[in-house]
Amino acid sequence: MIGGLPLGFAQPLVLLGLLSLPVLWWLLRLIPPRPQRLAFPPARLLFDIAPKEETPARTPWWLTLLRLSLAALLIFAAAGPLWNPSVATSGGSTPVALLIDDGWAAASTWDARIRTGEDILSRAEADGRSVAIIAMSEAGRGITLQTAAAARVQLRQLTPKPHAVERTEALPALSRFLNATPDAELVWLSDGTHLGRADEFISGLSGLIGSRTMTVVEGGVPQTLALNAANNAAGALTVKIQRATAGAAQGGIVRALDLKSLPLGEARFDIKAGEREAAATFDLPVEIRNDIARLEIAGERSAGAVQLLDKRWRRRSVGVITGATADTAQPLLASTFYLQRALSPFADVRMGDRVSPSDAVSRFLDQNIPMLILADVGNVVGTARERLTKWVEDGGVLVRFAGPRLAASDDDLVPVRLRRGGRTLGGSLSWEKPQPLSAFAHDGPFGGMAVPGDVTVSRQVLAEPDAGLAERSWATLNDGTPLVTGARRGKGMVVLFHVTADTRWSDLPLSGAFVDMLKRLVALAGSNVTAEQANTERDRETLAPARTLDGFGAFTAAPGSAKPVPANYASRATGEFPPGFYGPPEGLLAVNTLTAADTPEALDVSPLNARRDVYRLSEPVDLRGPIFLAGLALLLIDALVVFWLAGGISRLTRQRRRAAATGIAIALALSNMSFHSPAQAQTLPPQQRQAAAPAKPGLSAADEFAMKSALETKLAYVVTGDTETDAVSKAGLNGLTLFLAQRTALEAGEAVGLDISRDELNFFPLIYWPIVANAPKPSPEALARIDAYMKQGGTVLFDTRDAIMAPPGPGGESRSPGMMALRQILSALDIPELEPVSKDHVLTKTFFLLRDFPGRFNGGQLWVEALPAQDDPDSESETSRPARAGDGVSSILITSNDLAGAWAMRPDGQQMLPMVANEPRQREMAYRAGVNIVMYTLTGNYKADQVHIPALLERLGQ
Repeated sequence: MIGGLPLGFAQPLVLLGLLSLPVLWWLLRLIPPRPQRLAFPPARLLFDIAPKEETPARTPWWLTLLRLSLAALLIFAAAGPLWNPSVATSGGSTPVALLIDDGWAAASTWDARIRTGEDILSRAEADGRSVAIIAMSEAGRGITLQTAAAARVQLRQLTPKPHAVERTEALPALSRFLNATPDAELVWLSDGTHLGRADEFISGLSGLIGSRTMTVVEGGVPQTLALNAANNAAGALTVKIQRATAGAAQGGIVRALDLKSLPLGEARFDIKAGEREAAATFDLPVEIRNDIARLEIAGERSAGAVQLLDKRWRRRSVGVITGATADTAQPLLASTFYLQRALSPFADVRMGDRVSPSDAVSRFLDQNIPMLILADVGNVVGTARERLTKWVEDGGVLVRFAGPRLAASDDDLVPVRLRRGGRTLGGSLSWEKPQPLSAFAHDGPFGGMAVPGDVTVSRQVLAEPDAGLAERSWATLNDGTPLVTGARRGKGMVVLFHVTADTRWSDLPLSGAFVDMLKRLVALAGSNVTAEQANTERDRETLAPARTLDGFGAFTAAPGSAKPVPANYASRATGEFPPGFYGPPEGLLAVNTLTAADTPEALDVSPLNARRDVYRLSEPVDLRGPIFLAGLALLLIDALVVFWLAGGISRLTRQRRRAAATGIAIALALSNMSFHSPAQAQTLPPQQRQAAAPAKPGLSAADEFAMKSALETKLAYVVTGDTETDAVSKAGLNGLTLFLAQRTALEAGEAVGLDISRDELNFFPLIYWPIVANAPKPSPEALARIDAYMKQGGTVLFDTRDAIMAPPGPGGESRSPGMMALRQILSALDIPELEPVSKDHVLTKTFFLLRDFPGRFNGGQLWVEALPAQDDPDSESETSRPARAGDGVSSILITSNDLAGAWAMRPDGQQMLPMVANEPRQREMAYRAGVNIVMYTLTGNYKADQVHIPALLERLGQ
C-alpha cells in the first residue's frame, strides 16, 4: 500500500531505476539530431539560398519528455506493480466487529467472502486492532473480542449453513456487545438476499449502531441462483430458477440425478435481462422423471441451488378402462372424457381403448401401474380377474365408477355389497328429487375438503345396509346413502363412486371437488399408506434424517443437531431440520432449503446510512501487461515523430502523387475501352429475352388437387393397379354421379381415382375400394392413412365383387379369394364390431325405401358398424342414433355384390357389364342403393331423426 492507494510492487527495488531519468534527460539534450545530407550540384545550391525550414541544434523538449515517460513506464513494469484494493475500513485502534451472513445464499461465493474477511483482518492486525467475529447463524453464542490472528483462525473454520438464516435472532447478542464496546466499528459481509423479516432486522440494526462507523459489503460477485417449485406436470418436469435482483441476462444448465447420483438428463435455462426467474424443462418419459431424486444447477455450489424430490413429486401412472369401447371414436362423448381431463394435471393417464376390459387390465398390470380406474365395467373375467385381485392385495389402488353394466353385474370386487339395478332420483316416474352432496368423512382421504353446493345426484347404485357401511362411506348424500365408499383389500384399496364418471347420473364430474377427490386418491397410489393411516398417523409419525446437505449442496452425514421431522413436514429447512432425505429407503421424505412459495428478495440496506463496498473476486491484479502496452504505444509515437522530423512524410506524399496520376490515366484508358464495347444485352432477339424472363410461380400439383377437390363434391375410388378393375370403378362412380344428378339435388363432379399412400383423403365423403384377390397388401403407412380417415368421419365402401362365387364356410362365413384378401387388409385397421344392415336401419330410408342393396349380384349382404344393444337401458335406440362413429355414419361398409359393375356405363350411354340375376329392375335397385349410400354419408343421422317427428309431436300434444 502506498499512501492509502491499493498499489504494491513485486520487486520494489527496481524503482531505484527512476533515479537514472535525469541522466537520460541530459544525454537526450546533449546529443543533436543526425545531420542532413544534400547533393553537391550547383543547381541544388540555388534552391537552398533562402531555406524555409531550419534544422534544430537540439532535441525538442516534448520529444525528450515522451522518451523519459517511455523509460519510466519500463521501470514501473519491471518492478511488478500489483493492484490490490481492500475493504474501506477506517483507521485507528478501535475494535472491529465483523458480521458475516453464513446462510445458503452466501455459499456459492463463499471464497470471495472469506478472502474479503481476511483482508479486513490483515489491515486490523497491521493497526493493532482487536476483532470480533459474528456469524449470523451462531448469534446465540457470546460475542468476544480477540486478536486478529485468533479471529483469522475462527474465520477459516466457518462454513455456510444449508438453510436460511434469521438475522433478527442476532439482534439481542449484538445489542449486548455494542453496549459493552461502544467504540466498535461494524463491517457487515452481507449476502444481499432475504426471504422475509428483513425490514425488522434493518430497523433494529439501525437503532443499535447510532453514530458508529459501519461498512456494508455486498455486490461485486455473481448473483446467487436458487432452485425451487419443481412440478412433474403432464409431458415434462419443470423447475423454477430464481435470483434476488433483476440484472443482466444469465443462463445455465440444470442437471437431474437419481438416488445413486447417476445423471438422468439436463435442461437449459436462460434468465432474460431485467427478469428474476426462468424455468428449466425436462422432456423425459414419465418413468425416468419418476426416478429423479435431485435437481441441481451446474456450477452453483449452494444448498439453495439443489431441489430434492421424493415420492410426492412422482407423477403416478393411472390406467383408465371403460366398458363402452365403441365410444372411443368420439372422445368428447366418451364416458372417460371428464376422468382424463381431471387427472391430466397431476397424473400420467393411460387409456385402455379399443380392447376389452379384461385385455386392458392385463396390459396395465404388465406395466406395473399403481392405480386403475374402471368406468362402468361390469365383470373382469378370466385370468385378468385373478391378477387384478392379487394386484389389489399387493398394494394397488382400484377405483371404480358405477354405470348400467356395473349395476347389472354381480361383481364382488367392490368395497360394499351392491343392490342390483340402480336408483333413479327425479324424472316423470319418480317421486324423489335429485340429492345434493352432504358431507365427507373426517377419517377418509377426503377429510377437510369443502362440500360443494352445486353437486346433485340423479341416479346411483345403492349399497346393501350392514354394520360396516358407515365406516366405509367416504362421501354421503343428504338422505344418508353413500356417494363414495372405500375399503382395504390386503395392502391395497378398492374405491367405488356410486355414480358414473360422466354427467349422466350426477353433476360431480363438472365440479372442482371431482378433481380434488381424484388427486387425493392418486396420492395414495403406490405409497403403501391407507386412507385411515394417512389421516390418523401423519401427525404422530416422525422420520429420522438419512442423508443431509451441507451449505455447498453436497450430501453428508446428518449432523448431531439434526432432529427427526414429522411425516407430513412440508416447510423449508431450518437448523433443527437441515435439508436432505429423512426416513427409510422405501419411503424417503425430502426437505429442501426453499419451498415452492419462497422467493429470494434483494436486501435493502439504505436505511442504515452506512458506507458501501464490494467483494474482491480474485487475487491482486498484475499491471505489467497494461504498462507494457502503454510503453509500446509511446515507442510507436516516438518512431512516427522521428519519421516526420526526417522529412519522410513529404517524400511519401510526392510518391503518392505520382502513383495517383498513373492510376487515373489507367482508369481513363479502361473507361474509354468499355465505352466503345457493344451492349450484348441488346443483341438478344425478343423471343430469347422473353424466354429468359423468370416465369411466375404457379400452384403445385398437390395444391391444385386440393383446390379442385375442395370446391366440388366428388366420389372417389381406390386405384388398385388392375387396369380393368380401375376402369370399371371409374365408369361405375361416374354412372352413379349421373344418376344422382337426375334423381336428387346433388350435382357431383367426375369421379377421382386415389393413391391412398399419397393423395389427401379427407376431401371425399365416400371412398369405393374394390378388392382384387391377387393384389399386394397396401403398405402400413397407407393403411394408417385409411384408418385415420375412417376415424375422422370418412366412410370406406369395400366391395369384394364375388357374391356369386362365395360359398359359405363351416361357420357360415365366406372364404372366397376376395373376402380373404379383405380380411388381410382389415386385420391392420381398427375396425368396430360389424353387423348386417337391419330392415329398419337408416340406410334403408335415407332417400329410397329399400329392402336390400344389390349390385351385379344380389346374393351378398351389406355390413355396417354394429348399433347399440336394444336391451341396454342407457344405450341409444336405433331410431335415435343409428351408428356411433362419425356423426352417426358408419365408418365402414362391406359388400360383395359388385356395385360399381352395376353402375358402370360406356361413353355411348350403354351399360358396361351385364347383370347376373334375371331380375329386370335389379340395375335400377342397384342405382337406388348407391343413392342411399351416398346420401347416408352426406347427411348422417338426419333421416333417423326425421322418424321421430310423429312421436315428438304426439308427446308435445300430451
